[in-house]
Amino acid sequence: MSANLKLHQLRAFVDVARQGSIRAASRLSGLSQPALTKAIQELERELGAKLFIRRQQGVVLTDIGDNFFRHASLVLAELRVAEEDIQQRLGLGGGQVNIGVGGSVARTIMPQVINQFHREYPLVKVRIVEGQLVSMVHELRQGALDFTINTYDQSHLDQELMYERMMEREYKVVVRKGHPLEKARSLAELQQADWTMPTPKGSYYRLLHDLFGERGMAPKIVVTCETFMACTSLVAQSDFISILSVDVIDDPILGRSLVALALDDPLPKAIFYLIQRKDTTLTPMSSYMAQLFRRYCQ
Repeated sequence: MSANLKLHQLRAFVDVARQGSIRAASRLSGLSQPALTKAIQELERELGAKLFIRRQQGVVLTDIGDNFFRHASLVLAELRVAEEDIQQRLGLGGGQVNIGVGGSVARTIMPQVINQFHREYPLVKVRIVEGQLVSMVHELRQGALDFTINTYDQSHLDQELMYERMMEREYKVVVRKGHPLEKARSLAELQQADWTMPTPKGSYYRLLHDLFGERGMAPKIVVTCETFMACTSLVAQSDFISILSVDVIDDPILGRSLVALALDDPLPKAIFYLIQRKDTTLTPMSSYMAQLFRRYCQ
């Protein structure tokens, strides 16, 4: 970093870039709008380049600004990790752990892990992002997430990340109790049904898409749910069908309105990994959180 670049300038730039406006960044950071504007102008002068295009509704990054944002975000994330690492090694506690989890992990293993972690380290804040890996790659690359427990598509391996195999989970086709297709025994019988799925960009669901394709079938996925709960609720209260982890189906609350179909051909198992950036070291607290996931995933 140039000796003339200041941390407060980087923080102002990253906050405004993430919020899309100086006003929103001001509310988030607690700094005045003039202070943020001044910091960004100083940064642009130092770099000799425009970072934002000002518009009536806010600001957007220039091409140079977008490239600089990736570097600046990573610098600030690494500084946060370094500071928290020192504090935790000195026994001062505090800090924050940022993790991502897939939907089925969020409903099964994650609560046990977080409960134990919080009992042992009540001063450490925890941020949890739920979703599929495709929605978390950016935050992993930028250091905003320490790691995620998720599936991934091996044909789209990201060379910036490393993958530690954690567990396998069985998935089944599910319908509501009393569904007309409750007795179906093959995927062919379900081809004309209305399906709902999480985003098709997700790794496991892309695998299923390929599985259907190999059998010359194309299920009617007419509703895409970006959240796990929306998908589960829709299936429980309609004739839509979907695919869920057996952990969710067996859950006494979430699964009480669902029926897993006894298909002759079982679906492929989903493999979950602990995924993190290759070139970073977890803080002691993040490392311990990862260790808890290893324990509960066994």
